[in-house]
Amino acid sequence: MLGPFGYWSYLPAVAGVVSLFIAAFFYFRVRALPEGNETMSRIAGYIRVGAMAFLTREYKVLAVYAVVVFAALGLSISWLAGAWFLAGASLSLGAGFVGMKAATYGNVRTAQAAATGSKANALLTALDGGAVMGLCVGGLGLLGLFAVYMLHPMGDAAANTVLASSLHAFAVGASSIALFARIGGGIYTKAADVGADIAGKVIENIPEDDPRNPGVIADNVGDNVGDVAGMGADIYESLVAAIVATMAIALTAPAADIAQLVVSGNADARQVAVGLPLVLSGLGLAVSIVGIFLARAMRNSSPSTVLRAAMVLPPLAMVALTAVLLPTFGISQNVTVALAAGAIGGAAIGLITEYYTGSYGPVKAVAESSKTGAGTNLIRGMAVGMESVGVCLLLVAGVAVVANAYMGDLGLYGIALAAVGMLGGTAIVMTVDAYGPISDNAGGIAEMAGLPPAVREITDELDAVGNTTAAIGKGFAIGSATLTVVALFSAYSLEVGHAREAAKLEPMNLALDNPEILIGLLVGAVLPFVVAASTMLAVGKAAGAIVLEIKRQFDTIPGLREGTAEPQPGAIVDIATAAALSEMILPGLVAVLGPVVVGFVMGPAALAGTLAGALAVGASMSLFMANAGGAWDNAKKYIEKGGLPGHPKRSETHKAAVIGDTVGDPFKDTSGPGVAILIKVMSVVSLLIAPLVATAGG
Repeated sequence: MLGPFGYWSYLPAVAGVVSLFIAAFFYFRVRALPEGNETMSRIAGYIRVGAMAFLTREYKVLAVYAVVVFAALGLSISWLAGAWFLAGASLSLGAGFVGMKAATYGNVRTAQAAATGSKANALLTALDGGAVMGLCVGGLGLLGLFAVYMLHPMGDAAANTVLASSLHAFAVGASSIALFARIGGGIYTKAADVGADIAGKVIENIPEDDPRNPGVIADNVGDNVGDVAGMGADIYESLVAAIVATMAIALTAPAADIAQLVVSGNADARQVAVGLPLVLSGLGLAVSIVGIFLARAMRNSSPSTVLRAAMVLPPLAMVALTAVLLPTFGISQNVTVALAAGAIGGAAIGLITEYYTGSYGPVKAVAESSKTGAGTNLIRGMAVGMESVGVCLLLVAGVAVVANAYMGDLGLYGIALAAVGMLGGTAIVMTVDAYGPISDNAGGIAEMAGLPPAVREITDELDAVGNTTAAIGKGFAIGSATLTVVALFSAYSLEVGHAREAAKLEPMNLALDNPEILIGLLVGAVLPFVVAASTMLAVGKAAGAIVLEIKRQFDTIPGLREGTAEPQPGAIVDIATAAALSEMILPGLVAVLGPVVVGFVMGPAALAGTLAGALAVGASMSLFMANAGGAWDNAKKYIEKGGLPGHPKRSETHKAAVIGDTVGDPFKDTSGPGVAILIKVMSVVSLLIAPLVATAGG
């Protein structure tokens, strides 16, 4: 079925298949590169084995969860919905597995490329390793949604209901797996990172990646399980949720409003509205593929220039192509405005995030505050994070205002399209994001293998750029999450309205003087704090156990301090793994069961209030934690690079900054991202159960 877009309807599938073929090419290209000397190969093997062991154990836990939810959906909604839930979950897991595998091969090969003195080849190797993750995320996400759309074509009300429930179930699979993967990986990586930093830099007074520190291998493993596999699941889920939110609104919005989308021709307006986000995302993936190859061609340029351009330009190029294509289908150019608002807003959020977390005034101020101790460092970092929230959220609100204004009665659909525009370059954003931990691992391997300082200079430059692009990626992810949740909230309200109308009940009362709404707002405001607290405590407890184990090894292994004996990194890996797998359960249950309990016990209006409260508090909290954490991290690095003359590494000022970074690490890489995913998971779960809770409470 070609539908209103003709052969363009197949663009998501074609772009998805092409992206997977290119990902396979990059994967095998990276694997074919030289690993370096025997020591480098051995260290990389430890990292690879540790990362895959963690992922295998995590996936076993998630498999049990998936089977339970599949059975629950089969019994309560339909077995078809359960099957699509499994599909969404499986593709998320698959993208993370392949992407992390590529990263654990790319790290040592990036170090070897740097060892030959070629910064360009080192950049290219890390970029190709990251591209495997980026292309798998974009390709598998679009192929899965395309399959749902094509296998359940639109038709009468019953057919549209099947399509809607299948889309919602697919999104729940993607979202809930992303939550577990991001939080589990985040707990692991930050427990290992914080533990290794405190034990090494503060207690033992040794360099960051000193091979004597048994926590270093676990830290490098964590970069892969948290910042590659976890972040990949996060971005995959963001893309899926944004597209599903747009399609859900298109399926339930009033026909008179939908009709305004088509300004010429005889196309079915609702079919156009439902298929449009898929086609536009396929266009974005195609542009991202071209962008990846352009970035590779520019490898001799400054790494920062190459990677910033790679992240910012593809969404803007997608908007330009959309403006050319829309008249072909008789679609209003207001769509272009909504997309442009999202694309430009996303780029602006990325640049603002870079300002607050890069080597600019705010980070320098945090570094300066370290001169008077850890307390002032923490105070200044928190202030920077709080200030950044106001700027970023006002910008997100501005994007929503523009999209809403230009789309008229389809304003909510326009806001959802803005989220699609913000995620138009998902594949290349994830490519650059995964590049960061590959470069970081390469530096660690170079240090542990005793390679010359010139090698570490190259890997440090690549890693510094990776830190910046990671911060920009978090800004994209949180900004798009906020817009997506606004759209999902609207889709939930429309879905409940249809169900209540069919049951001949009064419309849902969303007025702020409705006690159910106000109670729901308070409940929703609490949940981000519950998730943030549980994840921070998990990192703190595990990091404490790791510090004690590292201290035990230094005290009991003869010759370890002198560098004549080998540490026992396996013990650290086991502590971090056990903590991650046990502590990720509570946040996951809060996100998945919270909407179910509120909806069935308190009714649909209370659930609407819960979603609104979680959105307002969760979006603010996730931005605060991500940007404060980034500021603390880069303030430490600024001091390490000599930014404060007279305050070198291992000085009291540096130790104060290290303490700030130990707070910032779980802020930016565990709790902040976890809260951002929480609000999306709650929204897609609510959308899925909307027909069931619509009549709760009468």
